[in-house]
Amino acid sequence: MIQKKNKTQMMVLTSMIFATAIVLAIVENMLPALPIPVPGVKFGLSNIAVMYAVFFLGRKEAYTVALLKAGFVFITRGAVAAALSLTGGVLSITVMIVLLFVFKDKITYLVLSIFGAVFHNIGQFIVITVIYTGMNLWAYFPVLLISGLAAGIVTSTLLRFIMPAFNRLA
Repeated sequence: MIQKKNKTQMMVLTSMIFATAIVLAIVENMLPALPIPVPGVKFGLSNIAVMYAVFFLGRKEAYTVALLKAGFVFITRGAVAAALSLTGGVLSITVMIVLLFVFKDKITYLVLSIFGAVFHNIGQFIVITVIYTGMNLWAYFPVLLISGLAAGIVTSTLLRFIMPAFNRLA
């Protein structure tokens, strides 16, 4: 966790992490689509910033970044996308925080990232199954689990490379 900061410093740092999440989301949207014939599967690069907030800022700041991200998604892509973002983000952060609490220093960022990504997808799946109640979407569930595994590996690896830049913000 970052050394104790006053409220203003934490607010500014949280805002900078949120801004980084937005930039990463925009960069990801500019990249060519993955060669996977499955809608909605992507790496979730903006979750790198959320993971940093979970690991180094604190629970409140991580949830704040997720809430702000969902607000940004609402403004740019609408209510359904915002519900997906919010539910996936909150579930992901909650699972990572619980794992950090239970396993303390015995769990790696890679494992946390994988669990975070998988549970982000599970949260999104829950929202989609509520919205599209008449459709059988369970065939899509294994795809989400596998893509969550891949996304967790990618975001954890990228976080390791981006961490020095994040640390300079603090």
